[in-house]
This record gives sequence, structure tokens and C-alpha cells, in this order.
Amino acid sequence: MTEDLHYKTITELAPLIRDGELSSVELTDSQLDRIERLDGKLKAYATVMADSAREQARVADAEIASGNYRGPLHGIPIAVKDLCNTTGVRTMGGSAVFADNIPDFDSTVVSRFNDAGAVMLGKLNLTEGAMAGYNPKLDVPENPWKESYWSGASSSGSGCAAAAGLAFGTLGSDTGGSIRFPSAACGNVGLKPTWGRVSRYGVMALAESLDHIGPMTRSAADAGIVLQTIAGLDPNDPTTLPSPVPDMTANLGDGVSGLKIGFDEQYASEDVEPEQAAAVAESVRVMESLGAEIVPVKMSANLREYLAAWAPICEAEALAAHADTYPSRADEYGPWFREWLRRGASLSAADYADADVLRAACVGDLRVTMRGVDLLACPSMGGAAYPVTSDDMYGTIQQELDPWEFFRFTVPADFSGLPTISLPCGLNGDGLPLSLQFVGHHLSEQLLVQAGHAFEQATDFHNLHPPV
Repeated sequence: MTEDLHYKTITELAPLIRDGELSSVELTDSQLDRIERLDGKLKAYATVMADSAREQARVADAEIASGNYRGPLHGIPIAVKDLCNTTGVRTMGGSAVFADNIPDFDSTVVSRFNDAGAVMLGKLNLTEGAMAGYNPKLDVPENPWKESYWSGASSSGSGCAAAAGLAFGTLGSDTGGSIRFPSAACGNVGLKPTWGRVSRYGVMALAESLDHIGPMTRSAADAGIVLQTIAGLDPNDPTTLPSPVPDMTANLGDGVSGLKIGFDEQYASEDVEPEQAAAVAESVRVMESLGAEIVPVKMSANLREYLAAWAPICEAEALAAHADTYPSRADEYGPWFREWLRRGASLSAADYADADVLRAACVGDLRVTMRGVDLLACPSMGGAAYPVTSDDMYGTIQQELDPWEFFRFTVPADFSGLPTISLPCGLNGDGLPLSLQFVGHHLSEQLLVQAGHAFEQATDFHNLHPPV
């Protein structure tokens, strides 16, 4: 029975676990077997926690058998990005600098998974410091759709594991797009929450005023289940929001009739790969056919200028986050992230202030753009995954990030803290995933899950899986 379960969703598996038709031990063993078979090539995992995962599964089965069912994640194998502190398990943040970092406490998100009875399969690989390049001493996750293709930057291990059936849900972080990039590149659903909706306590920072933690799954409903588990006020993180966390899947069947979706056709097609632009436009037509009202909107004419503010903000805040190890251990960092920190050290307070003013202007203009609409539709990124080399990944050849090319569909929602959902919306001619993004208003994650589910019910893209 467990042979064909790896691409099932949490929504499909939870009733089987609850009703005793499938044990958590069976499901966990099948996942660990699949990881052992495939991850030597895919390299999604930094650390596999096989022994503790099997023990958690045994406990889950015993609790459920005794009538103590905790909810839809009880007994479900999941994994987290390796910047989430896990008691007694190394947490490296993609950096050799932290190869011996063994936390003595759990991050809040890990604690909440434990409270939900989830089974922790392990910790997932990422770029160094959650930026763009990898540390040469650590593994680079493969894109499961095509070898030697980009797997989506920072949360690449999370995207790879969810797409390849190596976990039923994963966590990523998004500072400039790293829930959305790997979700798009690997063909997953990625839900970036409102900034402050999910605690960052015990999560290694890249840029604290921009960092978001959120789920990567194989359906919108699953993303809602995971988000509901990890969201909410946390006394250990004063930036978390006190707003009550709703049942994220309560409105799954309500559809999108009457929903107003803003769409800037030029923004969604200019400098975008034609197949990506066509897939997003067709997806918008699908939503219209389901009863949504498509409202023409215009993104700010100043967006290119605003995007230039992201790098100095991130560089400066990354420098602050790594103050204990940079520059004192600079030689242990890989070339890409070491250069990022060096740039942060070269900035002045005025440089940061100027960038912050641009960020505030971007937030204001986006607020105007979204006035009168419920959601904004656009691509998750400008095209499908692309071929990469070791020089690209490790940064041995330093490359500038073009803000317009990489960040125009992601950074505005990081600046503003608005929630987003990314959804598979087709394959290009090379068989690689394409991705649609909806941007919502603050604390509208429930609506994003509802809209994502409606799109999935009308299409079949979320059921496409890589050939692994």
C-alpha cells in the first residue's frame, strides 16, 4: 500500500492515518526508504533524522489508537529548511561556519509541528545564509524535473523535497522570493504568509525586516493546513501578529464567484518568457470562468527604482545577523555570501536610510494598485527553471543580481509583508513547471488558500510530478 503514497497530499493521507487504515510508521518508513533511494542524487536533505522520525511515528500511532488524534498533521512526515533550530540536531543555515551548531532549543515552528504530532524527517539544504549562492563545502539540491537546472535558490531543498515526494510538506523562508522561486522552479504550491503571521523565533535570519517563514506543499489545502499549524502570536517573537488564526481550509468549497482579481497584463508579460506569460494569462481566464471579476490595474511606473532598494537593505541586515561570525570567520564563508556580507559592511547608515525610503514608497504604491481588488495575479517568476553550472551555484564567478529580472514579482510583497500563494499553472516546451502567483491583502491567507483550491479544482497542474 505504501508504494504509491509518496505523491499523495496531506489532505488525502490524514483521514487514513486518523481512521487507522494506514499507520504513521508505515508512511514514515516509506518516506525514509524513498529518501535513501533518491536523495543521494537529489540532495534535498542536509540531515535525515531517521531514528527520531520512526520514534515520533510510533508515538503518533499509539496516541491515535488511544483516541488522542491531534489533527491533520498527526503522524504526517514533514521536513524543515535547515535554518530552523531543532534541539540536538545540527542547524547549519547552508554555511560551513555553522557545521557544528547544535541548538539546545526548538524554533517555534518546530515546536508547533511537534505539538501537532507531525513526524520530522529531517532538515533541508539551502543556499548559504539563505541568499543566492551555496557554500562549496555543502550540497546543492537538484531540480527533480531536470538535472543541472536551477532549483530555486534559498529554499531549494524544501522545493526539491516537496516536489520529489520526499516529504508531504516542507518549510521555506522568503526574503526576496525564496518560497516562491523554488515552488515555481520545482512545481509546488508555496504560501508566503503575511509578515509576522509566523514566528521567526529560533530561525536563523537573513534580513529580519524582510524574512517570512511559510509552507511548501503539493496542494493549496495542504499549504493551509501547515500554515494554520505554525501561525499565531508567539511571546518569544515580538514581531508576531496578535490577530487570531482562522481555519485556513474552512472556505475551500466557496469558490471565487464575485472575487475581484487585479491583473496588469503588461507587468505579467514584459520581459517574461512567452510560455510563462501565456500560462499566467490563461490562468487568469480560468479564474474569470469560475466567476471572478478581472480588474485591470497598473503596477507602479517606479518599480525598477524601488527594487534597487532590496539589496542594500538585505546586505546591511545580513551583516547584522552574522555579526558574531563575520568578519572574524570570514574565510569559512563561501565566496558568494562572503561578498554579500562585505557589501553590507561597506554601506553607510545613509545608504540604508535611502533604501528604506524607497521601500516605503514601494509599499505605498502597491497599496494603491491593490485598492478595490481582493487579489493581484502575476507570475511567480519570469520563466521556468534554467540550466546552471557549479560556478553559478557556488559564486566562484561573482554575478550581479538584476533586480528587475529576478525580483519584480517577489520583492514588492516582501517589502509590504503581503501574503502570496504560488501555484503550478503548466509546463513549458521543455517539460519544466510554470507558476502563477496571487498576492493578497494583509492576513488574507485563508482567501489565498480558497482561491488556490478553486484554481486546482478547475485544472490539473498540481497533479503533475517530476519523473523521479
